[in-house]
Amino acid sequence: MTKPPDFPEEWKILGAEFIDETLSSVIWKVAQADGTAAVVKDVKQFDDMQDELRGAHLLAWRRGDGLVRLLGRHGNSMLLEYAGERHLSEGLDEATDVAATEIAAEVMQRLHSASDHPAPAELQPLSERFAALFAKAERDRSASASSPYTQAASIARNLLDDARDIRPLHGDLHHDNILFGARGWLAIDPKGVLGDAGFDAANLFYNPLERDDLCLAPERIARMADLFSHSMKQDPRRLLDHAFAYGCLSAAWHHDDGNSRDENRELAVASAIRAVRASF
Repeated sequence: MTKPPDFPEEWKILGAEFIDETLSSVIWKVAQADGTAAVVKDVKQFDDMQDELRGAHLLAWRRGDGLVRLLGRHGNSMLLEYAGERHLSEGLDEATDVAATEIAAEVMQRLHSASDHPAPAELQPLSERFAALFAKAERDRSASASSPYTQAASIARNLLDDARDIRPLHGDLHHDNILFGARGWLAIDPKGVLGDAGFDAANLFYNPLERDDLCLAPERIARMADLFSHSMKQDPRRLLDHAFAYGCLSAAWHHDDGNSRDENRELAVASAIRAVRASF
């Protein structure tokens, strides 16, 4: 059994229950002195730990609007509002998938809403987020190979050069990062990115991960693009470009990790998105 760490005394933690251990963090559900539940996210020392810690700055800045509240931070550990246990990915069929997309759009609207406070300086520029895609595309070009990566890199460059609606972004918004609890639907685990708002819609096209019957369906891709276009007031073709570029970025991450199965899965969904984009 995983032993709870020594929590900061000021957090007044009365008890802890191990929830999960991911590549980046160890997660605990804790009981606070006032009887309310909370979550402690203990970020591990690893290469991309800054990817997790930047999210704390976004959480503090958003002050609970669309995101869980940051209740405390001590080093690499965060005390977070308990968001609930029901994920947006649960029990989806065609009808509830439409409702889930509408919920995701509403959460994004709150995440992207204006603030009276200046954006955190620590957020990652979107151009840096695309580094793995640009590197993979350059390797392919050097090998005189035309690939989805070279196509996606060109599209990403165009989106960055013509950036619109630049604002703080979640950076990893998907169905399992949206939960239902006491305050309704809230997002968790932001990465803390600064860039075009359309980027935050992109990962939703690839999720839920285990539902390729949904993610590869042209009708679903077109429907999501139309819905997000209305909620975000962006051209649906532009949103599909964001989705294609993001999928190839994710595939590039998997390629760098030697994970060909997930790389090929992301490229398959990206190809389906590209085909729908051609019809718009």
